[in-house]
Amino acid sequence: MKIKNLIVKRLCISYESAHTYIQDNKVTIDEKLADENATVLKHQRVICDGKIVQEGILFFYIAYYKPRGIECTLNPKIPNNLLKEININEKYFPVGRLDKESEGLLILTNDGVTYNKLLSENYSKEYEVTVDQFITDEMLHTLASGISILGKMTQPCTVNRLSETVFNITLREGMNRQIRRMCYKLGYEVLRLKRIRFGNYCIGDLPLGTHKTIEITELL
Repeated sequence: MKIKNLIVKRLCISYESAHTYIQDNKVTIDEKLADENATVLKHQRVICDGKIVQEGILFFYIAYYKPRGIECTLNPKIPNNLLKEININEKYFPVGRLDKESEGLLILTNDGVTYNKLLSENYSKEYEVTVDQFITDEMLHTLASGISILGKMTQPCTVNRLSETVFNITLREGMNRQIRRMCYKLGYEVLRLKRIRFGNYCIGDLPLGTHKTIEITELL
């Protein structure tokens, strides 16, 4: 909706008065001075001459170090769900999933646009993987080139050896239990799977089982 129409509708004033408020720099959209031709979205906060015209939605972004054993679900009927583990009063969604036996970085947000962006192939996810036996060059090469799982080939990805049984892998897709299935196809069992980065944000020294608010600029 156009800013002038919104002010007229919500404050029950004339178009002339709305125009004057805008011209006198008394109207803001998300704390920025409004332009006469500005369009207001539902999530934006609008103030006119000190009065709240539209409350808007305050988007938040949370980094959570999910421990093993926690289910990535908001269903309160499932034991060890996110709602039980993370005490946040606002509605939110986990971006992507980590299976119950995996750990690491999980992003939580109420911003649908950012949610969809992060799940696109423009934003990669990085993991540290511990397996049950010695990692060969052939194994790493095959992982990086692509493997057929769930009836389709995985996309080429970046893989690096960290030790004899630990490697790092960066993906731009998110098939169900993808890394575990890829390793199983090559005769390896995953003993530990930890996501260390999502988009531009790294888990860093965030303690296990804790969460903190982050800025959108740290993600995208």
